[in-house]
Amino acid sequence: MRVPLLDLSEQYRALAEPLRAEVDEILSTQNFILGPKVHAFEKAICRYSGARHAIGVSSGTDALLAILMALEIGPGDAVITTAYSFFATAGCIARVGATPVFVDIDPATYNISPIALERHLAENCTRGSDGTWRDGAGRNLRAIVPVHLFGLCCDMDSINHLANRASLIVIEDAAQAIGAEYPQNGGGAAQAGTMSQAGYFSFYPSKNLGAAGDAGLIVCRDEALAHKLRVCRQHGMEPRYFHQFIGGNFRLDEIQAAILQVKLPHLDEWSAARRAIADGYREEFTRRGLASRIALPAEPYRKYGLTNHHTYHQYVIRTPERDALRQRLNEKQIGNAVYYPLGLHQQQCFAHLGYRRGDLPETEHAASETLALPIYPELTAEQQLFVIDSIAEFLA
Repeated sequence: MRVPLLDLSEQYRALAEPLRAEVDEILSTQNFILGPKVHAFEKAICRYSGARHAIGVSSGTDALLAILMALEIGPGDAVITTAYSFFATAGCIARVGATPVFVDIDPATYNISPIALERHLAENCTRGSDGTWRDGAGRNLRAIVPVHLFGLCCDMDSINHLANRASLIVIEDAAQAIGAEYPQNGGGAAQAGTMSQAGYFSFYPSKNLGAAGDAGLIVCRDEALAHKLRVCRQHGMEPRYFHQFIGGNFRLDEIQAAILQVKLPHLDEWSAARRAIADGYREEFTRRGLASRIALPAEPYRKYGLTNHHTYHQYVIRTPERDALRQRLNEKQIGNAVYYPLGLHQQQCFAHLGYRRGDLPETEHAASETLALPIYPELTAEQQLFVIDSIAEFLA
């Protein structure tokens, strides 16, 4: 039996008629850039997430790039983030001329560790007489970019507390976590991306809410920042052909916005289906006594009664036998993937930063042991059982 890591064909078949109708309407009007579909989708995301402002952009990568540009973060500045993430998180920091500073992850959640963050601030950063913070190299410490990895929110209460102490901006990378909830201040649910000065999402086709190509969106609290981001996505142009600052071509297409608008009402249903599949994995691995051989995804917020405590963009297990297990799954035509095979601090393009093997041990261990299994709303019980049986057979 062939089991793909992800199969979007069933989702399309279910929504083909309304999707085609939206695309046909746009083609008939020939209104392709920043039209009513983009505006409607931005409003829909505000209603869905509780965000005050939403700015549609061309991709998740461009979302972070635009935020950094709008906040005037650049040469001489340092931005703290995780090394266990998709490259764009650190890549955008470097692209504006700032320096990415990596701290280690929590080994259970794979998200940035507040303990490691606090240690870094205490041991490597100092506060000047003017109230600004600098790292050991004398760079201005400007921001923290926590990544809500695999559909699970970071410990935002702790991160925001540390950021406030150090007068740092927090920019949430929610590229993999739209709709994920966090028990902010131990109380009600707050959504990924909305718990800081700015947050952003990716709608790459494989995401839980996916476009038909590249697309992204920024959410923020401050009206002035929202306005600057809207100007930034059009080359810093306001009014037309007059440029107050340098921005970029970061506009969200009408077609992508329309497709996302059709899909958005189904997002919670799809997230629930992903959680049900995750529950099936957990129950069956535990029943077979395999939970001691493979580490299952952490669910730290489930106890708070949140609906979307985890949205399972990926279902990631962990085992020292990762590479051999992956080979067995490949032989059985079971989709799988390694997210991520190398910490960003070990990437060649960041060699000049001077990180050495062992500097971020939890990141390095995770990179050598984690494996993503098939999880998407249309995965059948038969397909999932085949995956479980194959892993059980390998571990026997």
